[in-house]
Amino acid sequence: MLNFAVKLKNTMAKKKVLFISTEMSPYMTEATSAQAEISRRLPQAVQENDNEIRVLMPRFGVINERRNRLHEVVRLSGINITIDDNDNPLTIKVASLQEAKMQVYFLDNEEYFHRKAIYHDENNSLFKDNDERTIFFCKGALETVKKLGWAPDIIHCQGWMTSLIPLYIKTIYKDEPVFKNAKVVYSVFDNDFEETIGKDFARKAGLNGIDAEHMQYYAGAKINDLNIGALAHSDALVRVSEKLDPSVEKGLKKMGGRTTLLHNQEPAMTEEYLKLYEDLMQSN
Repeated sequence: MLNFAVKLKNTMAKKKVLFISTEMSPYMTEATSAQAEISRRLPQAVQENDNEIRVLMPRFGVINERRNRLHEVVRLSGINITIDDNDNPLTIKVASLQEAKMQVYFLDNEEYFHRKAIYHDENNSLFKDNDERTIFFCKGALETVKKLGWAPDIIHCQGWMTSLIPLYIKTIYKDEPVFKNAKVVYSVFDNDFEETIGKDFARKAGLNGIDAEHMQYYAGAKINDLNIGALAHSDALVRVSEKLDPSVEKGLKKMGGRTTLLHNQEPAMTEEYLKLYEDLMQSN
């Protein structure tokens, strides 16, 4: 198990860090992934070093609401997320990790997230609506933060289903007061499937208001395309694997330098993450 619980002498400015992830322990009932473990331990460590955090993830159907004591946050619910002229209701739920003194917000929608699987159906094929599920989650996460009225200094996205958030922050949400000064970090993980998540993904994700130049990275709609698109619009990259897919490496090379942190699986990397956040906050 990864352990980030290191209390550092606080010589850095207090930060507001928004963590958006698609997998997090202990909520996922499937085999625990590196992403789920990092998404669980890192926010706690950042919070324990005198910073303010918020954590958002999808309320997948595999998450047991009763066991994890999820309950609806009525004041945050009631938002509609429009995709292809269809309004999709967003419900916000919350649960507390008592041992970590940490709350987790869950984004829910009956059509997109109540099935008893995460990305694949019973035949191990990607769900045909993973494109819309991704758009719904990314836009829903940003609308939730707007409704909270909480302005993060850092937005740390983890996993391909968060890949539109860097794009949206740099385009259609760039003038929103709560996001105006936010820096975006994207963690890229090993890709374990090659299928497209939907041939019409880029058009739908463009939300009728994003320039084609920004959408070009997402056109192929494979996971590596989503990762490249996210990296193109992020301020910093976290590699959770020393070697990324060659197409991602090639895309990075074309884009030029990015502030990069290698997550090297050491028992404690809190200091490296906090330094990354601090450096981004100090940059123009």
